Order: sequence, then structure tokens, then C-alpha cells
Amino acid sequence: MSRIALITGATSGIGHAIAEAFAALEYPLILCGRRPDRLEEVRQTLGRRTRVHTLQFDVRDRAAVEQALAGLPDDLKAVDILVNNAGNAHGLAPIQEGDVDDWDAMLDGNVKGLLYVTKAISPGMVEKGSGHIVNISSIAGKQTYANGTVYCASKAAVEALSEGMRLDLTPYGIKVSNVAPGAVETEFSMVRFKGDESRAAKVYEGFTPLTAKDIADAVVYIVTAPPHVTISDITLLAGAQASATSINRK
Repeated sequence: MSRIALITGATSGIGHAIAEAFAALEYPLILCGRRPDRLEEVRQTLGRRTRVHTLQFDVRDRAAVEQALAGLPDDLKAVDILVNNAGNAHGLAPIQEGDVDDWDAMLDGNVKGLLYVTKAISPGMVEKGSGHIVNISSIAGKQTYANGTVYCASKAAVEALSEGMRLDLTPYGIKVSNVAPGAVETEFSMVRFKGDESRAAKVYEGFTPLTAKDIADAVVYIVTAPPHVTISDITLLAGAQASATSINRK
């Protein structure tokens, strides 16, 4: 049987692209998301290529995470690959003007949600002595930028968690990889700017950004590396991007 993969935030953007890439490898998929209509759509689409089991929950809800993952079918409990992808940016403002609700959403989703899911899945990997955890971070976790302090802090936490998990889990035969994308054109900016399409579109003007598929291709490379190889950390930037905030726009 192919390796079982669980992906959070699998209904759109990077998570959906990773699900498509894994379906092409015929990995049995456990796809998690908040929106039941999108989960059903992706189940039907990818279910033509591989087995797909969907779970509807918000990673910020600890009880919902624990209940959903504890209820996995017996033949899907032994997850081989966990992709912690769920998370978002909310708002763009200096610290003194920030919205505390936005801060809570980012810290609860990007950090605590990742921890809740990992805590539910990693003991099974330890028990069988194998597994691979892929955490989707961001260039923002490596380079802080103005007006994004809390988002950058949340992704810096993902970077630290990836390193710490690797220290804790490598002795048990579990690989841990950190993936830090730069500018990727997904729903990211629409969420950050709360549905303001014109403002979101300007983020990607004047250059060719990364696509979700670009990130999925990197994740496939990571999880299909030989057993003796661990891709511990990878940063992907658009061709016109030199750093978190330096983009050559034409």
C-alpha cells in the first residue's frame, strides 16, 4: 500500500496543489479543511485517482482536531506523511494599530493548530518508527517585514517548531522538513486584505509570482527523497524576488 498522507488546509491554494500532486502518486489521502462544500468537491475530483477521506474541522479548535483524528478509519490511522499547511495571514498594520482578533487568528491557526495536529499524529509515527512531517512556513518566518510583525512571528515559530521537531523525532526514524515559500499567488492576499480584490491583486502586479503547484512540486521532491536523505529546510522565491520585500516589478 502506498504511503498515507494527511494534509491540512487541503481545499485551496498550496494544500490543494499538494493533494493533487500526491493523488498523482496514488497516495491514499486524508484531506482536512474548514469548508464542507470544498472538501466534497476535492473528494470527488481526486477520488477518481486515489482513495480520499475528508475531515472537516478548524485546526484552531483543539477538541475538533482531536475528535476528528481519533475517528480515522483503522486502515488510515497509520499516517506516513503529515503536511501541516493550514494557516493564514490576517491584516497588514503596524503593531500599535493591529487587530487583536487578527493576531489570535494567526497565532491560533499558524502555531497552535499545527501543534494540535502534530500531537495527534506524531505518536503513531513514533510507534512504528517512521514518518515524515512537512511544515509549510514562509519567507516571512525568516525575514520580518514592517506591518507584518505578528504574521512573521507566527511563521518564525513554525521555523523553530520544525527544528525542534527534527531534534525530537529523528531518533525515531521520522523526517521533518520545513518549506518556506516566497510570493505565491493563491487566496492568501484575499484573506489578508479581507476580500479586497483590488488590494490583493496589487501584491502580484509587475512580476510572475510562484504558483501553488511550484510549492507542491517541492514537497513531492522532499517526500520522495531516498530514505537516507532529509531535506530539512527549503526556501522558494519567485524569479523576480530577492527577499521577503524585495521584488523586481516591471
